[in-house]
Amino acid sequence: MEQVLVIGLDLAKNVFQVHGADERGRCVIRKSLRRSQVYAFFAKLSKCTVGMEACSSSHYWGRVITDCGHEVKLIPPQYVKPYVKTNKNDASSGSATAMA
Repeated sequence: MEQVLVIGLDLAKNVFQVHGADERGRCVIRKSLRRSQVYAFFAKLSKCTVGMEACSSSHYWGRVITDCGHEVKLIPPQYVKPYVKTNKNDASSGSATAMA
């Protein structure tokens, strides 16, 4: 697997969407994770920057991911919206967060 530089994480109630990009911006990781899988996924991933759309649970998940050694950036929703290519769903929002 190639080196992941930036990850966009779309938070939801049960299933989170992960979109990872390398230094050229190409998609390297695209998967969905359940809440119980998030910590294990980020614990074994090399250190990178994780972008999340700011919401009610983003501070909690930011602390969890920071404990794994990653840098977390919370992005206000109005700055993520211009990067969404198609209708807003969790997968497109994850890739838009990575680009923002």
